[in-house]
This record gives sequence, structure tokens and C-alpha cells, in this order.
Amino acid sequence: MSDAAEAEEVLVEVDGGVAVITINRPRARNAVNGAVARGIAAALDDLDERSDVSAIVLTGAGGTFSAGMDLKGFLTGDLPVVEGRGFGGLVEAPPRKPLLAAVEGYALAGGFELALACDIVVASEEARFGLPEPKRGLVAGAGGVMRLPRRIPYHVAMEIALTGDHYPASRLYELGLVNRVTPAGGALEGALGLARTIAANAPLALAATKRVMIESADWSRDEMFRKQGEIVNPVFGSKDAMEGAAAFAEKRAPVWKGE
Repeated sequence: MSDAAEAEEVLVEVDGGVAVITINRPRARNAVNGAVARGIAAALDDLDERSDVSAIVLTGAGGTFSAGMDLKGFLTGDLPVVEGRGFGGLVEAPPRKPLLAAVEGYALAGGFELALACDIVVASEEARFGLPEPKRGLVAGAGGVMRLPRRIPYHVAMEIALTGDHYPASRLYELGLVNRVTPAGGALEGALGLARTIAANAPLALAATKRVMIESADWSRDEMFRKQGEIVNPVFGSKDAMEGAAAFAEKRAPVWKGE
């Protein structure tokens, strides 16, 4: 597939410090093929380095987040995996910057796993989540069976993973996996509202905060503050830290430089 064709399957827009990555295969319920995986990976590589982007939203076109791996492509050897980033160009190496999922319609199988790789999930009241891989002789190996029991109670995660059934956004909101539930059609705007709030903060502080929250899960009690210090101490000595204090004292909005 040509670069131009791949570009049509993953759209990227940037506005006001927030980037939106849209999986653009609505006729296929935004099933993830090789082109989508490469497109997402390329977008994340670019956006992680851009100084004008502080938060990223992942969504799908046409009222569906993603129905998962493109099984037709799978049968022909078109695997939606990018070396170093895994399925969908995302699940094994999420971006350093905050990543939000805006979920309408279905987030199933690999689509659910993409959402699980995000830091925040905003979903429409009509959204449905599930890991139906066992119904197709497969396993949710793109992070689903590892991340899900770390996000919700063990027995509920087992039910979702073993039944392969669909679950409404309201149930996952009750379990704490979905941050906010919006009216139908409102997931993207809801996610953008949160993303804009996040993007108003200092970019170095955001990246360090996310890194500590993720990496500290594996730290021992004895190494917790030492390892945290290695990440956060440079932030306290940054120009942005001085700008934040000055802006507070001068009662004005800070102007972040990412330095």
C-alpha cells in the first residue's frame, strides 16, 4: 500500500496543544490493518517530538472506535504490528505524552486493547467493550489479558476475557476503567475537553508525571523515591518550573517552553 493510501487510513490534526489521531476505516469498523498500525506509529513518533503538542486523543471515524484486528488482512498475512510498538503501532510502546481514548460504538478485541493502552478513556453511553478473541480461536495478546486485571477487579476481568461478551460503557465506568461517559456522539468532544485541560499544564511535568505513575508499579519500597527523583528532579530545575512560580506570583497565565 502506498504512503498516500496509508495516510488516508490514519488522520492527524493538531489544535491548541492537542493532537487527534483518527483511525479512518469506517466501512471496516476501523479494523486495524498494517497500514493503520504503521500510520499510528508514525503519528506517535512525530507527536511525541513536537513542542506544540502536549496531549493526544485517539479515536475512530464514523461512530466506531475500532472492532479490532482486520481478520481478512490477518488471513492474507497483513499483520497490524509495528516492530518496537506492537499491535496497532501503540500497545507495546505508548507515547511519553498523555494519551486519551475517545470511544464511540465498538471497542472490541484489539480495539479494546488500544483503549487499554491509553491513559484516560472517555466513552459514549452507547459504546461497547469486549475481548471476543476466544470466540475466534485467538487470545487478546496485545495487552488485553495483561492490562485488564490491573485496571479492574480480577474476577470481573476474568469474566470479560473468558466470555468474550460485550460490556457497556456504564459498567466499565462503574469499575473505574472508563473515566467519563458522554451522550451518544459526544465522546470526542468530552475527550478533547479533558485533553485541553491537560495541555494547559507544563509539558515536562506532564511527561514526568505519566512516567512515574507507570514505572513505579515495578519499584520496590527501597528504590521508590530514588527512582522518582531521577525522573522528577530535572523538572524542578527546569525553566518551566521557574515560569510556573513566576506566573503564580504575577497572577498571570504561564507560558510554557518545554525547557
